[in-house]
Amino acid sequence: MTGKALAWVAVVVTIAVLAIGSVSAVEKDSGTLRGIPPRTVADYLHAVIMAHRTFYTIHIVNRLLQEGILDTSENWRATNTLPLPVQFLKETSEMAELTGTKVRYHLISQWPINKANAPATEFERRGLEAVQMHPDSPYTGIIGSGREQFFGAVYADRAVTQVCIGCHNSHANSPKSDFKIDDVMGGLVIIFPLNH
Repeated sequence: MTGKALAWVAVVVTIAVLAIGSVSAVEKDSGTLRGIPPRTVADYLHAVIMAHRTFYTIHIVNRLLQEGILDTSENWRATNTLPLPVQFLKETSEMAELTGTKVRYHLISQWPINKANAPATEFERRGLEAVQMHPDSPYTGIIGSGREQFFGAVYADRAVTQVCIGCHNSHANSPKSDFKIDDVMGGLVIIFPLNH
């Protein structure tokens, strides 16, 4: 991973840690929320995660591919290539989880190339349907009950570059081959705890 990429990972993790420390929490006796509203925290995290991923896709992956310096690969560790943007996002999420904040994020799609990126829960399935119909509004909700409550948000994941579209449209495992720039290709799921 390049120095710039590591710096972006550090920014994402730092904001996640700071945001979770201030997220709305349920007061024990009154049951009322205090602090920053969970939707606002999710919007902050989304902005940072997507800025990070878009920068990586446009300024690292696209540039190095166009200049023929380095390629991307699903098997990037073994082939000494760059991780695909979805893999880069997965790796940064795993690093964020190591902070102990229980912040998780991942990409899902109705048309996943990798079946592990299909929606795994009813919340994710409903979220994908909602952002497909209304891509400018995230689908949000409370997941879990009692002491284990999480806030979940699904944001539309749009095609940002021709390289992304080309890969998805031509991949042998892709169930959809007609993506265009700005199409909703799936969703970014962000989940974090409400109770500390």
